[in-house]
Amino acid sequence: MLWVKSLHIVFIASWFAGLFYLPRIFVNLAMVPPESVAERERLVLMARKLMRFTTILAVPALAFGLWLYLGYGIGRGPGNGWMHAKLAVVALVIGYHHACGRLLAKFVDNRNTRSHKWFRWFNEAPVLLLLAAVILVVVKPF
Repeated sequence: MLWVKSLHIVFIASWFAGLFYLPRIFVNLAMVPPESVAERERLVLMARKLMRFTTILAVPALAFGLWLYLGYGIGRGPGNGWMHAKLAVVALVIGYHHACGRLLAKFVDNRNTRSHKWFRWFNEAPVLLLLAAVILVVVKPF
């Protein structure tokens, strides 16, 4: 079980690294002047590659988490309300990941309408989600 838990943590950390950096690329993309085509193309390429890699990292992170939950029973049974809350946080992280993909598609199609300031705020969400997940798993408040 400790191997599965270790791999889960490594892939979660890696997935979140991508979710932390991808919106930073969006901030830079939103600031690119229209005449800077090469800069825009370079940032879009970086964002596409990072999105693909981040998505690949999410799969084993979720799979190892399911293994811990279904295979080892971590968080199952009475007195494990924290796990229900954590699963809600996981659903929000998956939604955030999906939102990043949709925002990237708008940049690829040159249809972004959001400002770099909006993306700076958007970039804070994964920090709050990670904080919530870690507190729920470590503290188990309910």
